[in-house]
Amino acid sequence: MTFPRILIVDDDPDTVESMRLILESRSYEVITAGTAEEGLQRARAERPDLILLDVMMPQ
Repeated sequence: MTFPRILIVDDDPDTVESMRLILESRSYEVITAGTAEEGLQRARAERPDLILLDVMMPQ
């Protein structure tokens, strides 16, 4: 069985960790990225079902 894959893109490690813990406890597969560029790379490579994106990132 495949679980939905969620990509979290955020430059705040505490926010990423909080969201990751909540989502993994509900059986989602979580991928994280700390920069916009890394987020683009992960999105292309991993093809997530949903992207949670911080819109106030430095770059």
